[in-house]
Amino acid sequence: MKKRSELLFSAVQIPVDVAMIVLAALSAFVIREFPVFIALQPKLYNFPLKSYLIAVSMVVPFFILTYALEGLYDLKVTRNFWKESLKVFFATSIGLVVIIVAIFLKREWFSSRFIILVAWILAVAYVTIARYILHRVQRYLLENKGMGVHRLLLIGHNGKIKNIQEVIRKNSNLGYRIVGNIETASIHAIREIKDASGVDEIIICDPTLTDSEQMKLIDYCAINNIAYKFMPTTLQTARFEASIFNGEPIIEIKHTPLDGWGKILKHIFDITGSFVLLIIFSPIMLLTALAIWLETGGPIIYKNERMGDDGKLFPVYKFRYMKKELCTDPHTEEGKKALEYEKQLIAENSIRKGPLYKIKNDPRKTRVGAFIEKYSIDELPQLFNVLQGDMSLVGPRPHQKREIEKYNEYHRRLLTIKPGITGMAQISGRSDLQFEDEYKLDVFYIENWSLLLDIQICLKTVLVLFRRRMN
Repeated sequence: MKKRSELLFSAVQIPVDVAMIVLAALSAFVIREFPVFIALQPKLYNFPLKSYLIAVSMVVPFFILTYALEGLYDLKVTRNFWKESLKVFFATSIGLVVIIVAIFLKREWFSSRFIILVAWILAVAYVTIARYILHRVQRYLLENKGMGVHRLLLIGHNGKIKNIQEVIRKNSNLGYRIVGNIETASIHAIREIKDASGVDEIIICDPTLTDSEQMKLIDYCAINNIAYKFMPTTLQTARFEASIFNGEPIIEIKHTPLDGWGKILKHIFDITGSFVLLIIFSPIMLLTALAIWLETGGPIIYKNERMGDDGKLFPVYKFRYMKKELCTDPHTEEGKKALEYEKQLIAENSIRKGPLYKIKNDPRKTRVGAFIEKYSIDELPQLFNVLQGDMSLVGPRPHQKREIEKYNEYHRRLLTIKPGITGMAQISGRSDLQFEDEYKLDVFYIENWSLLLDIQICLKTVLVLFRRRMN
C-alpha cells in the first residue's frame, strides 16, 4: 500500500521533472550561443526563442508520459535510487530517439542537432540531480520524522526471517518497521496485529504453506490494501523453460541467462567497458607503476594463478603490493619459501572462515602496496585480463586452485561462468563477507544475470572502489 507521503512526493515529482526538462532545453539553447561553440560549429539555422519554447512545450508532455510508463512516479521510500537513475536515462533516451525520428521525417520542425544532443545530456543530469535531492528529503523525513515508514509483518520462523529482522534493525533507512513475526499464516492473528499496529506489507517465508492458505492470505491482503510478498524456495526462483516431450509437459531448469545472445551481449559489454576504463584509469595506473618502481623496483605487475570457468587456470594481473621476495611464485625457490611463509600467516592471522583466507595486518605489504591494496588500485591491471577473455567485468571473483580444492561440491557452481573484477559480493560487503554469503550472492547473479544488472553493479563499484577496506 502506498503511503500518503509517497503519494505526495509522486505528485510533486511531476512538476519538478517538467521544470528540469524545460531548464535543460533552455540551457542547451543558451549554450548554443556561446562563442566557443559557435567557433567549433557555426550555426546553420536560426530560430526565435518563442518558436523554440513552443516546440519544447509540445515535447515535455511526451517525456512525462514516457517517465510514467517506466514507473518513475511510483516513488516508494523503499525504492532503489540507482535503478531509478537508470530508468531516467533510458526513458529520456527513448524520448530522444522519437524526437530524432520525427525530425528526420519532417525536418522543417527543428534542425539543430547540437541543441537536441546537449538538451538530452542536460535533461538526464538535471532530472537525476533533482530526483536525488527529493530522494534525500524523503529519506530525511523517514529517518527523523517517521514519515512513509512501511509497517512490516513477517510470517515464518527460520534463518531467512532472522536475516530480514537483522538487516532491518541495522538499516532504518530501508523504510521498514517490523510490527510482528508470527510462525503460521493465521488470518485471525494477522487481523489482530493489523488492528493493533497496522500492516502495510507481509513477507512470508514458510514453504509448508498450502495453496489454499496462500489464496486466502492473498485475498485478505488485496481486500485490505496490504502488499503480499514471499521468499521462494530454490526451485521457485530458478529460471525454467516449459516444453512437450512425448505428449507430456516437461520443465527444464535453466542454469543462467548467460547462454546464446546473453553471452554475446556480456562479451561485447566486457570488451567495450574494459577498453574505456583502461583509458579513464591510465593516469592512475601510470602513477601507480612509477610509485612501485621508485620504492622497490620491478617487477611492477604480479601474476597470480587463478582458476576460471570450466576449471581453466590463467594468470590474474595485479599491481605488486608485496615485497618482491615474498611473492608466492611456486616455480622459483624463493617463491616456494614465500608460499610457506604465506601458509604460516594464513594459519595464524586469517580472519575468514571456509576455503578463502584474508590475512589481517599482512606484514608482506610495502608502503605503496598497502595504499593501493586498501583502495583496490592493485586490481586495475585485471582490465587486461578482461580484454584477453579470461575474465569479465562482473562475475564471481577468481580463486586460487588450493582454495577451490577446499570447496564443497556445490561451490563449484561458481566455476560455470567467467570470473569478474567486481560482483555482487564486492558491492555488498567486499572481502569482509564470509565465503558462504559470498557464494549465495554470486549464485543469485548467475541465475539472474542481465545487462542492466551488470551496469548497476559497475556503477555501485565506482562508489566503493576507493573506500578503505577493513583491516
